[in-house]
Amino acid sequence: MKLANALSQRSELQTRIRQLESRLNNNAQVQEGEQPAEDPEELLHALETDYARLEELISAINRTNSSTKVDGGPTLSDLLARRDCLKGRLSVLRGFLGNASALVRRHSVSEIKVKSTVDVRKLQKQVDALSKELRQLEETIQEKNWTTELI
Repeated sequence: MKLANALSQRSELQTRIRQLESRLNNNAQVQEGEQPAEDPEELLHALETDYARLEELISAINRTNSSTKVDGGPTLSDLLARRDCLKGRLSVLRGFLGNASALVRRHSVSEIKVKSTVDVRKLQKQVDALSKELRQLEETIQEKNWTTELI
């Protein structure tokens, strides 16, 4: 099985588990004398089965990511960590940049003048460069996902 297939199965299982949780909660109680719409015992069994499979997939994915080197350099795990950190940095920088570049309209000369605390142009160039790096990193990760066999 390819890593990409395992990732897809993991995503499907996670969705199914969220749905099972909702269905379990919907069938946790009934009025006395009534029957639940679905058997909670069957739902619990399905939940246990799905979690067991999910654990197997996550372990295999993690083993594969930790042992797969990209072009003889960093492992897929290293690239995933880099990607997650880039996404976090970009999120913070984009929010800050939005606030720093917001225009404040003054209606008269006597109103308080508001100015940015950073060089917005310079920060925007940094965000653009990080965005490009993230796109390239995502492409590298996706390429490896489709060509790497699951361990």
